[in-house]
Amino acid sequence: MSAVDEGTPGLAPLDEAVDHVRGPLEAAVILEYGDYECPYSRMAFSEIETVEQARDGQVRFAFRHFPLTDIHPHALAAAAAAEAAAAQGRFWEMHTLLFHRQKALEDEDLRRYAADIGLDLARFDRDRAGREVLERIRRDVESGLATGEVQGTPTLFVNGALHRGSYDAAGLITAVG
Repeated sequence: MSAVDEGTPGLAPLDEAVDHVRGPLEAAVILEYGDYECPYSRMAFSEIETVEQARDGQVRFAFRHFPLTDIHPHALAAAAAAEAAAAQGRFWEMHTLLFHRQKALEDEDLRRYAADIGLDLARFDRDRAGREVLERIRRDVESGLATGEVQGTPTLFVNGALHRGSYDAAGLITAVG
């Protein structure tokens, strides 16, 4: 059982077979519901990386998609690109590229990133347009809505509890203990 299994009612436990998770199983968990086009999610991305480095890998990080399509027109396509990369075992590489290159999320940009990380482009294109990828993103969105807490991005949970504090590295380090 993961540390996300308790805390906020309605928060779906991490599923190792589905969720994007890195870090040791027994470590404190930061779960982010994020949007690749959201500038605040990008800031959280940077701060969480700082926490991971400061804690010398002794924190567990999970990412779930929550594209805010009403205000971020490229968010869903970026999430689909991340999931298509995941189908080829390269989620985290694409995740990082999408945040580092947040201002360039057009279709040709996403294909270039896929090529940059060595993906099979034909498969990437098929997967990101496929039903399975959209269902995977929908699963994340629905799990966020089910908490009653995820309404924007980033929304963070630490060890299963909604993190109401700042998402700067210092605040997150304090929260994970």
